[in-house]
Amino acid sequence: MIVPEHIAIIMDGNGRWAEARNLPRIAGHQRGVETVRVIVEVCHGLGVRYLTLYAFSSENWQRPSAEVGGLMELLGYFLEAMLPEMMEKGIQLRVIGDLARLPERARRTVTDAVTQTAENRAMTLVLALSYGSRGELSNACRTLAKEVLDGGLSVEDITEELFASRLDTAGLPDPDLLIRTSGEMRISNFLLWQLAYAELYFTEICWPDFTADELNKALVEFSRRERRFGLTGAQLEKSRF
Repeated sequence: MIVPEHIAIIMDGNGRWAEARNLPRIAGHQRGVETVRVIVEVCHGLGVRYLTLYAFSSENWQRPSAEVGGLMELLGYFLEAMLPEMMEKGIQLRVIGDLARLPERARRTVTDAVTQTAENRAMTLVLALSYGSRGELSNACRTLAKEVLDGGLSVEDITEELFASRLDTAGLPDPDLLIRTSGEMRISNFLLWQLAYAELYFTEICWPDFTADELNKALVEFSRRERRFGLTGAQLEKSRF
């Protein structure tokens, strides 16, 4: 089985999982947090170097205020509970998105966890919080435009590599595999630039029920695929020798 260097996951279906059991939606998010802990541990054990989780999108701010507040509390709980394990296992936390929109307490907890784990090197856990890829791309364009206007950069200098260096994910490799749970088959404004050549895997399983066995199924499917990056199969085979 091939283990991807970088796995990205859209953790979908917490609310529907709860509603199907006549539970409040926040109960689904609470169960989802436990799933995060399991999947982080499994990925660390498998040797996955980067794991990016879509935790809260820029569009999620439109949800009911009670649900948003509950999610922010869960974020703080998760980071405080996970910090000892991240330190023990050498897991670095990185966060992408518009953190300025987070409540002060949640923002402080996130910042502290990022600072404390900054020197860890065994694995990088990336949380996408208040994140939207269109906004990220727009910000990168504005940054480059300002650099051109200020005279520090010419239009001809702008390459794909330079553009990528202005994204929130600068310094991270692109995901090899995207997993989305709960049966939805779209990427929902997540890593639009970075997923250009990722393998996409969709499962009907809601995130609270996504287990190590379900992750293994995704990895087995990933291992079956031939990643050609625009080449023909014959060219790819030749390049291996």
